[in-house]
Amino acid sequence: MSWINVTYHIRAARDQLDGIAHALALEQSVEVSAEVVTDRFVAENIMGRVAAVHPSDHGPHEVVIRLATATTGFDVAQTLNMLFGNSSLHAHVELVDVEFPPEFVARFSGPRHGIDGIRRRLQATRRPLTCAALKPQGLSSEALADLCYTLAINGVDVVKDDHGLADQSYSPFAKRVVACQRAIAKARRETGRACIYAPSLVGSPHALAAQAKIARDEGVGAILLAPALIGMPVFHELVAAHVDVPVIAHPAYAGAARVAPPLLLGKLFRWLGADAVIFPNFGGRFAYSREDCARIANNNRCDWAGYAPTLPIPAGGLTMDRVGELVGFYGPDVMLLIGGALLAPADRLAERTRSFVAAMEAAHAGSTAARDAALS
Repeated sequence: MSWINVTYHIRAARDQLDGIAHALALEQSVEVSAEVVTDRFVAENIMGRVAAVHPSDHGPHEVVIRLATATTGFDVAQTLNMLFGNSSLHAHVELVDVEFPPEFVARFSGPRHGIDGIRRRLQATRRPLTCAALKPQGLSSEALADLCYTLAINGVDVVKDDHGLADQSYSPFAKRVVACQRAIAKARRETGRACIYAPSLVGSPHALAAQAKIARDEGVGAILLAPALIGMPVFHELVAAHVDVPVIAHPAYAGAARVAPPLLLGKLFRWLGADAVIFPNFGGRFAYSREDCARIANNNRCDWAGYAPTLPIPAGGLTMDRVGELVGFYGPDVMLLIGGALLAPADRLAERTRSFVAAMEAAHAGSTAARDAALS
């Protein structure tokens, strides 16, 4: 019998902490009081237990609960249910980390391509990568394809749909994918440089499978999915059964529950098979801290469960004047995503795209020279 160690933050009076910890262990396992559990097997092998309680004088307290691996059924939805089912309804409880045992992680393959696979498709070695988004919503498929071509021919590595693009009347999914993939192919023929288009798939499981087939038939180089929007079990099954190219996970709706971003965006999306993960960068239009961003990127790339590392993609209000800072902060295994700041003014898109690519190259050269000097 193996166990999963689950870490929570608790906001409560210190003298209530032990009681809350024990209640949490029961709620997330047998969901009855301890005196109800009279079966010896259940008491010894199924009922959750408190592994550690760490009171804090500053900020939330930390509690570690041990949950039986068998209760997950090795199913994605049931695992999430065991980690944070009923307890997600408690405003004072936050899920912050999880340690899965080897027998559990062996059932899940994680990212199929990872950082190295993305680099191979782009024929890019250890340099930082660039990404741009097709926006705003409302443009026709032809207009988006023109935008895609301009970004690609001027050096961007990955051109992705804005996550708000779906199967709307002004830009139907099938028509948009065909047009944008042709634009990517044209840019590659003209420059000899690899570039990837990543359409956004969203909808019901039936619609997602149909969109995945269209993307596959058109030969796109990656796809964009929002696990929290479509459901993490659906995300996992779609990636495993219907997708053979790198998957970029988008954070839409990922802030709707009290799950710590370094766990959700850093580990859980990776566990489910994301090859790259977009997340809000510090100092942008979202309130993520430097520390959380560093933890997300570390959890994406660290040695964990034998899974391939996932490529971190900081985004959300990035501007070109921060390229050097962010390459220095994240290192070479990163893809910077600049959206609106790259697109305005529209009549200078080609120039600004070239400037973005040049800024990334200069930042990488500067970081490499600094590292070499430090080692000499």
